[in-house]
Amino acid sequence: MNATPPVSGAPGARPHDRAGSRRDEPGAADAPAAAGTFEGLGLPEELLRTMTGLGVTEPFPIQAATLPEALAGRDVLGRAQTGSGKTLAFGLPMLVRTAGQRAEAKRPLALVLVPTRELAQQVGLALEPYAKVLGLRMATLVGGLSMGRQAAALKEGAEVVIATPGRLTDLVGRRDCHLDRVRTAVLDEADQMCDMGFLPQVTEILDHVPPGGQRLLFSATLDRNVERLVAGYLAEPVTVSVDHAKAAVTTMEHHVLHVHGADRFAVATEIAARDGRVLMFLGTKAAVDTFTRHLRDNGIRASALHSGKSQPQRSHTLDQFKRGDVTVLVATNVAARGIHVDELDLVVNVEAPTDAKDYLHRGGRTARAGESGKVVTLVTHGQRQDVAKLMSAAGIRPTVTQVRSGEAELTRITGARRPAGAKPEQTGRRPFRGLGAQPKKENRKAAEARKAAEARRAAQVRKSR
Repeated sequence: MNATPPVSGAPGARPHDRAGSRRDEPGAADAPAAAGTFEGLGLPEELLRTMTGLGVTEPFPIQAATLPEALAGRDVLGRAQTGSGKTLAFGLPMLVRTAGQRAEAKRPLALVLVPTRELAQQVGLALEPYAKVLGLRMATLVGGLSMGRQAAALKEGAEVVIATPGRLTDLVGRRDCHLDRVRTAVLDEADQMCDMGFLPQVTEILDHVPPGGQRLLFSATLDRNVERLVAGYLAEPVTVSVDHAKAAVTTMEHHVLHVHGADRFAVATEIAARDGRVLMFLGTKAAVDTFTRHLRDNGIRASALHSGKSQPQRSHTLDQFKRGDVTVLVATNVAARGIHVDELDLVVNVEAPTDAKDYLHRGGRTARAGESGKVVTLVTHGQRQDVAKLMSAAGIRPTVTQVRSGEAELTRITGARRPAGAKPEQTGRRPFRGLGAQPKKENRKAAEARKAAEARRAAQVRKSR
């Protein structure tokens, strides 16, 4: 097979022989503690200056462990939880090894595959300043946005493409993108892509990428489907683990709050009324919309995020949450990966997830990059056994507390308080019919007025972008 040649800007880069001899480290090795600085890890000076200007000076363990190997062209298999610094761990070597080359129209040189639109955009924003200083063009290819504009960006030439599997498959099928020049292919959050049913598309995409290049795969867990990708597409990778497969972030507190079924949404409403932002998870789009309306009725600045929203709406909602214009983001699992919000110290599972990995990724929205945070799960009597099994599978030993709305213990743990903006008949203690309640049927005039208002808001969002 062909070997990847050394690339300009990668000091000490050596060819990567995908048919080479066995490595000495076949198993997963724990990453060492982070080095003091990025100097000495093989990055070019222009990148180091940019990183210093952005305040990025101390590498996280996954970065310190993988950067030298990835810069040298070796395949890397990294196991790391969300928020551990994976983006720069794969992004910097990918950019450095691509620097100095120019992509032809529709033929990118490096590819990053991610499971969600939000994660694709986050990766693009994180890598943009480094790509710019190295003179590289990037294109983000995701559903929910104009395919025509994305095809035009590819035609103009983009060295690096960040994409979700579905949109990239569509563009390849339309012959708007050819992968025959890709030398570095990255799979980020590989387990999530498999869980979401993208494995056939991922393997089809990787089959279009020519052999002999570099593969970097990062995943929180290494289950059967991920192992299939590793066996089929990585050549004797350097394997690094920065934490155990079930590990929780050490700066994260986990609380299980036992609540009465009839009191659960009153408890959640009081938590939502706390000072500061909070991210709340429910299981379905309908549940998210219903509970968001309930919070707004109680005077709480809440907004909904789920796959039923258009991409401009989702981006606008996230921007509002990051700025603090919205203090409560109510979401389905669409936000459990790829959403980075600084100083978010509380995540609440109003409805507990059914899978341990979903729990870990929901919780990974807080306590990022060494910051502290809490994950709170509301559990009714009939759910206790299932949630206990889930916590055990996730490797979590939560603090369990029985609470009721209005109690001091609830305030101590979460900062909960009675909504200040609610009308007297709309307090956090007022009965809530629950997520299964059917909304009151609108008459035709009211429905038309509501749809017109939604259309105006959507137009304003598009105009603001």
